[in-house]
Amino acid sequence: MKIKMMFLSTIFALSLGLLAVPLSQAQDKNSDAQIQEEVTKALSNKRFSEVQSSVKSGMVTLTGSVDVFSAKEDADRRARHQKGVTAVRNMIEVNSSSKLSDTELRDKLAEKLSYDRVGYGTTAFNSFTIGVQDGVVTLGGVAYGPTDKDSAISVVSNYPGVKDVIDNIEVAPTSPMDDRIRLDVARAVYGFPTLNKYAIDPAKPIRITVISGNVTLTGVVNNQADKDAAGLRANTVGGVFKVTNALQVAGQKKE
Repeated sequence: MKIKMMFLSTIFALSLGLLAVPLSQAQDKNSDAQIQEEVTKALSNKRFSEVQSSVKSGMVTLTGSVDVFSAKEDADRRARHQKGVTAVRNMIEVNSSSKLSDTELRDKLAEKLSYDRVGYGTTAFNSFTIGVQDGVVTLGGVAYGPTDKDSAISVVSNYPGVKDVIDNIEVAPTSPMDDRIRLDVARAVYGFPTLNKYAIDPAKPIRITVISGNVTLTGVVNNQADKDAAGLRANTVGGVFKVTNALQVAGQKKE
């Protein structure tokens, strides 16, 4: 009798195991269907009209196309925020309707960034570098703060023709001493009679970055005399450890 009961228990346990597999699969299918529904709702915006999604075992695959790179990133974020999503495979392509060459695209972006944050008082303290290869933009340089960095990335990400953005921007550390030096250098440079003409330009063509008392001047000036004057004026500010004068003279090749 005891052996018979053990035999029946074994059969019962095996039957439960066999039932558990299709039940689990059914639950996964139901879960994927729910995720698919939520992702579809999240991507119902017009800017994602050409985007498709599929779900398998909690992984969302995004395909299709968008007009700007920021929309590709936004679609990725929206998909990741849905309950039950384990990963997102973003295969969305950015439409390359722009006829701009890499050089033209870089110049356009440089112009846009030069006027970014105008009116917020930090324009002169941001210095960015831009590289473009096959529509992929690499941003470098130093931002005054996180907001300035985010703004620069947003400007580039929303520009037609940009296929991807690589962020290598450094944010200057928070420092009351550096803040004081920034303001004093700006006054010393832009307030100098022969350099005052650059203060009129809202893009602030002479950029001033300060990290731990080390000052770097970047941007473009009209002639060598103005470049030398800016470097000398920056060196007169108290608390400055070192001045790197990386200003470019208009018309001259970069060193």
